[in-house]
Amino acid sequence: MTTMSMIKALNEGLRRVLEEQPKSLVMGEDVGRLGGVFRVTDGLQKDFGADRIIDTPLAESGIIGTAIGLAMRGYRPICEIQFDGFVYPAFDQLVSQLAKIPNRSAGRIRLPVVVRIPYGGGIGAIEHHSESPEAYFAHTAGLKVVTCSNPADAYWMIQQAAAGDDPVIFFEPKRRYHAKGEVDTDEAGIELYRARTVREGRTATLIAYGPTVDVAVNAAEAAAEEGLDLEVVDLRSLSPIDWEPLFASVRKTGRAVVVHEAPGNVGIGAEVAARLTEECFYSLEAPVLRVTGYDVPYPASRLEDDYLPNLDRVLDAVDRSLEH
Repeated sequence: MTTMSMIKALNEGLRRVLEEQPKSLVMGEDVGRLGGVFRVTDGLQKDFGADRIIDTPLAESGIIGTAIGLAMRGYRPICEIQFDGFVYPAFDQLVSQLAKIPNRSAGRIRLPVVVRIPYGGGIGAIEHHSESPEAYFAHTAGLKVVTCSNPADAYWMIQQAAAGDDPVIFFEPKRRYHAKGEVDTDEAGIELYRARTVREGRTATLIAYGPTVDVAVNAAEAAAEEGLDLEVVDLRSLSPIDWEPLFASVRKTGRAVVVHEAPGNVGIGAEVAARLTEECFYSLEAPVLRVTGYDVPYPASRLEDDYLPNLDRVLDAVDRSLEH
């Protein structure tokens, strides 16, 4: 086991991809000489050269469009979108081309493109730097969407995403970048598109992903002091969602609370709540509740603590569930 931050884990995971896959390359704004705005790609250009760690113009549509062309020619691009709110200029390339070409070609053309997107709030940033656009991409058939919540998952999931032949949108919770944890660099964790039970419990199920997994775990630990035994499940994959662990957990606890930073309206939590209601109706003791960001544009940094789901809001939802 090695202790490292999520930034270091991603860096080491990318390094291993570049070593093992000669056709892989990293491209994005400032990923080369600067090492990325968060230094995730620090040192990679020095070791692998400017033809594999490519500093691109500030043109997200061009980055993704170029990556699609490279993938058609046998390369395996890993693109960085510098911040979540910068992905929208590339939206047409992502949902109209990257997601559609494999299907349009009846599978003859594969597009092994990974698009890394730092996302979420909690870092005191300005406008367009703290968004959670995951539902746009999870809704798009043809795209896989995953997100890590800890260094171990970051290390292995980036390698697993890069090893496949499908387009993958890889969301990285930027407020967790400096969180440290143990990483086993010799043995892979669970498969890429599987959910993970972080904490066992029987009173209620907390379902989270990315930056809110830590919030859910902290809430469960606080609830334990009051005699409540909360189970925590990390989705990890948002498209496809690994449903069976969720169904099994809710059939055991009878209650569920879904936690995410993105607005609640038509969010990932709404889909999770709907499917749990369909599949676990007779096991539920209360409605599936959601704790999310509010249905407003992401606020100025001085207000983000009021916007983001926190321990108190999660525990309040648990209390409301137990009142039923």
